[in-house]
Order: sequence, then structure tokens, then C-alpha cells
Amino acid sequence: MAIVKVDIEKLLELGAHFGHQNRRWNPKMEDYIYGLKDGVRVFDLVKTVSALEKALAVVTEASKGGKVILFVGTKKQIKDKIKEVGLATGCPYVDLRWLGGTLTNFEQIRRSIRRMGEMKEAQKEGKYKDRTKKERLLIDREIEKMDKRFGGISGLESLPDLMIIFDIHRENSALREANFKKVDTVGIVDSNSDPSLVTWPVPMNDDAAGALEYVLDLFKEAVMAGRKSPARKAASGKLKKK
Repeated sequence: MAIVKVDIEKLLELGAHFGHQNRRWNPKMEDYIYGLKDGVRVFDLVKTVSALEKALAVVTEASKGGKVILFVGTKKQIKDKIKEVGLATGCPYVDLRWLGGTLTNFEQIRRSIRRMGEMKEAQKEGKYKDRTKKERLLIDREIEKMDKRFGGISGLESLPDLMIIFDIHRENSALREANFKKVDTVGIVDSNSDPSLVTWPVPMNDDAAGALEYVLDLFKEAVMAGRKSPARKAASGKLKKK
């Protein structure tokens, strides 16, 4: 049973039950569909709550065990909230664009992140002060560009243990890489998606900003609940000894 509880009335109020138009639906989502209204597939929110609470329990357990959880969501309705939750929980996040090879070419990504860190440190220590104004401007722009690309994953020292993906249809590149590297996934799946591609699918509207923000807050709560667990301290201690 999940520690974090889901309010089905809240999901209904925020429009989580609305899927896509009937012509865009994926038959693999049939088990999660309640019916059809005005040509739009409608989710069975009882099943949505069940799937969401299961996913929240998985996230809490992963957090309790000191696992690395990566949030992914780049669509305009959710990207600011993804960053907010990432910063609040200390979890890595991707909020602007998924970089091809983030998982499948991880060592190259890590080298780029290390270079960004070295340049930031040199900038902080004033090591560029003797450069020309034009050179300093170019360095500043390069650091800014790298920070936008890698800022959310700058603390990612290894492949994540779990990825939480908002809209697997849009973030298909991230999902493909996760599956290729055998990284477990929690995914928000709308009626046009294939739930079999996700370890723990959560069927709901992936366009309703309010519903997505509510669910993100629940995942934040789940991460923090795992961190506060007494078992977390024991697990953290064991990880440090390795």
C-alpha cells in the first residue's frame, strides 16, 4: 500500500480522466478506458488511482533504498514543475530537451558535464579575468548553453535506477534509451500510448497542466517519504560502505 494517497475527486476535478479523441487511441490502453464521451476516450479513474498508488509506492521504496530517480518532462505544461520538483527533492531532472545518448552514451555525457563543472569553477575563481572581453563573453555563453543542456543532470554520477516520465509519447527517445539500458520506468500514459513499454504505467490525461502538477507533487511527496523512513538511514549507511 502506498504511503502517499491519491484523491480521486481531485483527479476528476483537474480533468485527469480525459484521453484523446477516439481516432487517436491505442487499443493496448483498452483495460484502462471507462468509455467514450463526445468522441473522446475517458479513463476509468479507479484504475488510474490504483496504478498511481502502485507507482508512488515504487518511488517511495526506491527513495528509501537510496536509488537514483530521474524526472523527465519537457512539454510546456510541466517543464517548470519538473525543475521545481527536481530541485526540491535533489533528484536529477530533464526539463528542456532530452539529449540523445543521455543513457546510451552516458560516459560522453559525463565528460561534458565534468567540463561544464570545471569551467564554472574556473569562472568562479577568476581564472578567465585575463582573457579579452570577447573571449570572456564567449566563455560565459558556452557555460550558459551547457548549463541549459546539462544543468538538471549535472549531479548524475551513474545511470538512474528509476525514471519518472511525463508523456511517454513525447518522450519516446528517453523511454527507448531507458528500455535499452534496462532502467525501470514510471510513465504517464495517455490513451494514444503503449503502456507495455513502461514498467509501471499510470493511465491519465498527459496534457492537463493541473492534473500533471498534482501528480508531480505526489511523486515529490513519495520521494521525501522514502527519505524520511528509518530504513533509509540503514540503507544509506550500507551504500556508503561499498
